[in-house]
Amino acid sequence: MGQEPDRGMRVVTLGTAGGPLLRPRQGSRHHSGIATAVVVDSAVYLVDCGHGVGLGMAEAGLRFTDLAGIFITHHHSDHTIDLNTVMVLGGLALRGRPDRTVPVLGPGRRGVLPPASDPAEEDPEPIFPDAPTPGTADLVELLLRAHATDLNDRRRDSRAPDLSRVFRGADITVPPHVGFHPDGANHPAMDPLEVFRDGRVTVTATLVQHRPVAPAFAFRFDSAHGSVTVSGDTAPSENLVRLAAGCDLLLHEAIDLDAVAGSYRAPTEKDLAASMGHHRRAHTTPEDAGRIAGAAQVRTLALHHLVPAHAPAETWQRAATTFSGELLVPVDGESIPIGG
Repeated sequence: MGQEPDRGMRVVTLGTAGGPLLRPRQGSRHHSGIATAVVVDSAVYLVDCGHGVGLGMAEAGLRFTDLAGIFITHHHSDHTIDLNTVMVLGGLALRGRPDRTVPVLGPGRRGVLPPASDPAEEDPEPIFPDAPTPGTADLVELLLRAHATDLNDRRRDSRAPDLSRVFRGADITVPPHVGFHPDGANHPAMDPLEVFRDGRVTVTATLVQHRPVAPAFAFRFDSAHGSVTVSGDTAPSENLVRLAAGCDLLLHEAIDLDAVAGSYRAPTEKDLAASMGHHRRAHTTPEDAGRIAGAAQVRTLALHHLVPAHAPAETWQRAATTFSGELLVPVDGESIPIGG
């Protein structure tokens, strides 16, 4: 890959695999956890931080000193697990920049635990019952607190930056009039909500359907060069259609339900039923991703967060049966120009 221009807008698919699994490479082109960089005039905006995101940024030539914001779609671990790496290791690049801040925006506290998958069984005991559903602001603080020994040592010994002041976690607030409730109404119809703006981009968000996880967001980035929407994890969503309307590129998750069911090693039939029930309620087939892209009248659809990541290429090409625009299935580390 040649030297990228410092002007313009592009997307770098740092990780394209979905799910909380650590996979041997075995030649897979979709190996790293889900993470996407939207690059505008060299400023880097990260959407999700799956496993490998920090190394992926380094290999793509993206500078941590250019990091301008981090956006978390939802709090499943495959979307947040390497936020730690970006902040604690990547943040060291900000030495000598005492006034630099990087916002980390995402869902707030869920507030209540989701119902158990089998109502006939006793509810599982919650983990950390004093705070069982932390939000994004909590997540940022807790991760940095866990590394306080390291952070204080490096700050005193080698003048490392105070990362508790650099990375600022913030919860996205859903307006009361939307009528959101994590269990009863986790995907009400809503208009896109502006959540961030700087001199390069305006970022809007909407609730998507990834039950029982709630809130779960999709994000749209608009710049002078073009527009990009990232779906997050979701079942087909009319909110997402409204958010993505007319954009240059829609990155949408995709799942092959038959392949997942065939490869799942469930201890019991009940475990398999619970897992597949989640996948059917909370994810999108390639064909439905194509329908969403067509309804939103986007220029280009790119499928990512692929489950299973090792599925053959023809699996994802099924989106072309329902979408007449340009279809991409980018691999880890691919750069996609926007606009122009």
